[in-house]
Amino acid sequence: MAVKKTFFRVALLALCLLLLDTAAHAQALYWGSTGDTVRRVQQTLLDWGYYDGAVDGVFGQTTYDAVIDFQRVNGLTADGVVGSATYAALGMNDMVTSAPQAGTSSSTVGSSDLELLARCVYGEARGEPYIGQVAVAAVVLNRVESPLFPNTIAGVIYQYDAFTCVSDGQFYLTPDEDAYRAARDALNGWDPTYGCLYYYNPSTYVNQWILTREVRLTIGRHAFAV
Repeated sequence: MAVKKTFFRVALLALCLLLLDTAAHAQALYWGSTGDTVRRVQQTLLDWGYYDGAVDGVFGQTTYDAVIDFQRVNGLTADGVVGSATYAALGMNDMVTSAPQAGTSSSTVGSSDLELLARCVYGEARGEPYIGQVAVAAVVLNRVESPLFPNTIAGVIYQYDAFTCVSDGQFYLTPDEDAYRAARDALNGWDPTYGCLYYYNPSTYVNQWILTREVRLTIGRHAFAV
């Protein structure tokens, strides 16, 4: 009986490890991702002349730029996200069947999208009225739907210099429950901005181009514009 129990435990442990390995393979890669799969992508891009940085398993600016260049040259959606199509083009076929598509529409939103959106809300709008937090999330989703921007949540958030919280590191803070709730409300269709694509704080933002956009409403300290 003891032998059978030991065998059962070993088999159960092996199954758990297999499931964990499968889950790891199911992750798209984007700015901020780390690990062996990032290292594989970096090495492939290095071998093919797209990447000149360290093969360190950290998805940062240099990796993002290399992925964008690779996607453009190969006719892929240039959003800086390594999803199924990009894995296939890189020859990483073991990742293709389970990895999310880089061009997935906003109608198929997974837990990773919720996490990204909540982090953006918390980094950009914590301390704002709750409706203002939902509004920031809605702007991200409006960009996903717009032909002017990448068509994934990750692509929009990680677009170069698009969000201050990504540039200054506040994106990597742990979101609170309000941020998750605001992200869910926006994903469920609440858009307090009625289609706005931009927002800024008029008292601190000095970019002259943004001042040319039509402001539709102000919520808290943010002006929302199209």
